[in-house]
Amino acid sequence: MAASFGIPPEGETIKALVQDRLKQAAAEEGAKITVEWRGAEQRHLYVISMPVSMLYFNPDTHRVRAQRTLDPERNRDLNERPWSEEGQEYLRYLLTRDPKDPSKTDPEYAALLEELEEFGQRDPGIISPNGILVDGNTRCAALRELGKEHIRVGVLPEDTSRQDINRVELSLQLRRDKRRDYSYLNRLIAVEEELAAGRKQEDIAREFNIKLPTLQRDRWVYELINDAIDRSKTKEGAGLRLVDFEDHQEKLRELARDYATLAAADPDGAERLKEARLAMVVLNLPKTTLRLAEANFYERYLEKRLPESLRSDGDEDGDAIGIPGLDDVAVPGDAVDVRAVRDLTDKLLKADAARRAPDKVPPAEVSAANTVFTEAREVFETATTLAGKDAKLRKRQIAVPERLTDAAEFIDQCAAEFAEARAKRALDEEAFDDALIALRESLARLAKQAGRTFTSPGDGVDWLLNATKDR
Repeated sequence: MAASFGIPPEGETIKALVQDRLKQAAAEEGAKITVEWRGAEQRHLYVISMPVSMLYFNPDTHRVRAQRTLDPERNRDLNERPWSEEGQEYLRYLLTRDPKDPSKTDPEYAALLEELEEFGQRDPGIISPNGILVDGNTRCAALRELGKEHIRVGVLPEDTSRQDINRVELSLQLRRDKRRDYSYLNRLIAVEEELAAGRKQEDIAREFNIKLPTLQRDRWVYELINDAIDRSKTKEGAGLRLVDFEDHQEKLRELARDYATLAAADPDGAERLKEARLAMVVLNLPKTTLRLAEANFYERYLEKRLPESLRSDGDEDGDAIGIPGLDDVAVPGDAVDVRAVRDLTDKLLKADAARRAPDKVPPAEVSAANTVFTEAREVFETATTLAGKDAKLRKRQIAVPERLTDAAEFIDQCAAEFAEARAKRALDEEAFDDALIALRESLARLAKQAGRTFTSPGDGVDWLLNATKDR
């Protein structure tokens, strides 16, 4: 991010009008709005009314940072000419779009339109002295659409920089009373930019009202998404975009947690789990289905069912990786099983990119990509069905001993409470006796089932059978 993006074309005219209206507001002791300023103090800003047509949308606003990449050409033009009519129109359009599906109007924007039309503007926005919207970009877009002529705004100090604009926008967004949150990916981008500016992770986590481990998991997710985008690039230049992952926040966060847990004991297993679940994210399978993909999911349920087009091209360990400056030293590449599932995920990433870009990819390749996607979904649905059945079986297998373990812990607790009740002369002996009879009957039913099951009972089962024999 550059230190300054310059003064808008009408900046000086706007500044003169702002100064006149600030003088009038000060003379009338008008309303103020409070903002955090440069992390060290609070500033109380006079609120004035400004024509909505004069103000400029903030090119750096985090509300649409991920969505800007939807149209690389318009995004490039916005970077080069942020105050142009075309650049400002692109920002206005993105501010009205659903972050998860930019082809649709954001429901929250539609609700804002209704609120403004019925009740008018309740909360003031914030602008720089030259008319750049710091807070209230979406409100300004909505007021323009409604044909309103003015917007109430507080005005930042004379020496406001580009960094000040972004820090104030972020601090206002993170207040708990803000109604329209940044989308997940735009929050991730904001975190990375704060880190790039030299801030500590602990401070950013505190400001975002999240725990440090959550911030670190989100950073891992952001890196995973960017890596997936790089891997999705086709020879025609098509590729997935940040917004294509907007709707997968919970899936990716859960993947980050499970990956970190497994990586400590089995790094290769963690990589296999990551690649299998990333493939399932690309296929847009439900979160509950993703949980069925464990470290052995590929080799146990997928590999033998894959069509030839989705199988790995290699059957040996990945090439050794050289270390720059040490010609005679190399480290092993990916293990065979890791590379196999990674190859599958790469194929699906590229296929997804191709099918989403019919304007860049020849029709025959788009058709082939759709075929790959259909085949992959069928294979994954079969594999996850089998994995689900196995998971239920394992759950039933461990359910019985877990129930007994829980019962033993309750009885241990009962023994401790029994002693306390006796010492305080608070024991209901009759109720205790009735409970023991109920326990005896329950154990008898369990012994009956165990006696039918075990032909060579172990010590535990033998004790149960003897303890419940009729005397």
